[in-house]
Amino acid sequence: MGNCARAGKVAKMTVIKDNSIVTITGGTGSFGSTMARSLLTENVSEIRIFSRDENKQDHMRNSIKDDRMRYFIGDVRDRDSVSGAIKGSNYVFHAAALKQVPSCEFFPLQAVATNITGSSNVIQAAIENEVESVVCLSTDKAVYPINAMGMTKALMEKVAQSYARTLQNHGTRIAITRYGNVMMSRGSVIPLFLEQISKNLPITVTNMNMTRFLMSLEESVDLVKYAFSEGATGDIFVRKAPGATIETLIEGIRKISGDKKVQTVNIGIRHGEKQHESLLSAEELISAEDRGNYFKIPLDSRSLDYKIYFDEGKNQQHLSEGYTSANTNQLTPQEVAEKIKSLSEFNNYKLG
Repeated sequence: MGNCARAGKVAKMTVIKDNSIVTITGGTGSFGSTMARSLLTENVSEIRIFSRDENKQDHMRNSIKDDRMRYFIGDVRDRDSVSGAIKGSNYVFHAAALKQVPSCEFFPLQAVATNITGSSNVIQAAIENEVESVVCLSTDKAVYPINAMGMTKALMEKVAQSYARTLQNHGTRIAITRYGNVMMSRGSVIPLFLEQISKNLPITVTNMNMTRFLMSLEESVDLVKYAFSEGATGDIFVRKAPGATIETLIEGIRKISGDKKVQTVNIGIRHGEKQHESLLSAEELISAEDRGNYFKIPLDSRSLDYKIYFDEGKNQQHLSEGYTSANTNQLTPQEVAEKIKSLSEFNNYKLG
């Protein structure tokens, strides 16, 4: 594949029908709040923020002044609270999850309860309330998962597709999006590096040759809107994104800071981390549709006929690797610097 997967710019998408009601689970998080702000530029009648953190909801309520915003306290583990928030909605954007790798490693059953059972509750509530479309957020960590967070997200995808397969003729469409490292999202590495530089601290490096996808929050919203617009039930969508090594990322940040000397401290690869991330496995890439800026993995809609699985194989091309942060288009330090500076969140940091 090499560097052939270069994604172009995506124009702002308007795909939500006028006067729609949209519910966002995990709506106070980085993705949810960015999605809400984007939706407010469209002609929606109501945006429902569903989450369990009343403090974050209060902060969001005071930072976004719009009468179309409504707030629901609840937990995706509690199906009744989910159903109450979703009732009457046209669209559901499911972002609620336990996302931190260490938390899920130490408390895997909590990850199961939120990421798998909680997602099932959201999808069931959407189906019962005749929601038009549901988009569930997944992650690159679900591909060849090596930690509990990725494993539970991979099973979330299987659960969503099982509903889609069973209810293919039902009115509710269920789609899945996978994203890589989202720049400036809470807990990601770029805010950490910028914070360390602003305080004249050394940057803590895991491995200079490690690679990661680089996607903005706005691009992640475009991916979700594309799935709302283009997804048949059970589809998985991936937005192509450039990648960079940690060394390139640090060099890009050094350019932003006026080429000041940046010290680094090598702390080694942490438990549950990969050298390179994957957005599509080699097996998925065989059947994926290349849609320019996106990949689409169609639902395997075969019935539970064991003969199909055991007696009738497919002569498919064998691929040695999938779509990874190492074989996607690689950014230069200057390109990394320009991409970071283009993010609105960058203005919160003083590096001079």
